[in-house]
Amino acid sequence: MNGTPRPAFYARRPRRSLIAAGTVALTAAATFLTTAPAAQAAPPTPISAATARTYLSELTVKAEGSSDGYSRDLFPHWITQSGACNTREVVLKRDGTNVVTDSSCAATSGSWYSPYDGATWTASGDVDIDHVVPLSEAWKSGANSWTTTKRQGFANDLTRPQLIAVTDNVNQSKGDQDPASWMPSRTAYTCTYLRMWVQVKHYYALTVDSAEKSAIQSGLSGC
Repeated sequence: MNGTPRPAFYARRPRRSLIAAGTVALTAAATFLTTAPAAQAAPPTPISAATARTYLSELTVKAEGSSDGYSRDLFPHWITQSGACNTREVVLKRDGTNVVTDSSCAATSGSWYSPYDGATWTASGDVDIDHVVPLSEAWKSGANSWTTTKRQGFANDLTRPQLIAVTDNVNQSKGDQDPASWMPSRTAYTCTYLRMWVQVKHYYALTVDSAEKSAIQSGLSGC
């Protein structure tokens, strides 16, 4: 989906792509709401494009490391942030509109706009919290040598633009890919996404491989 799409609202749908595309499209059309306002995801504002270009030039270029030994358990998440709220719940509240939570901090209603693909969802179960720089990517870029405490901080970082609420299937299709092989389909978000990526990698002194750096440079040239 390119450009700035018309806001779309969807009811809850299966979390995995197990239904034929035509059925998904039919369900989406049937649950389209034209009167509800679009929510705007709001992670911390990333660095400017100019700063991103400078930061990118400062990153160490190195072939991507091995995934040997990697486990998501080595990046403990989601941790408690305050009261009964963990990191996922904090991001859902931050990135959503009119979010209502229960006594355990679980979101019971609200809407979430996914800037990656331009869809808006009204069930929190249809939303994933994406690690902009994926955990596995971080592992292969230097996090394999970190302490568990540092990896936990990375996986739950609310200060940098590292966490964002997006459509669950989009997050799953991204996996651990870097910008050389995956970018949000909504091209209006290209510059923001790349600025976020570079800021996080620079802050944590993670490396970039040559293809990744080239893709980022190309993308930032239009910002």
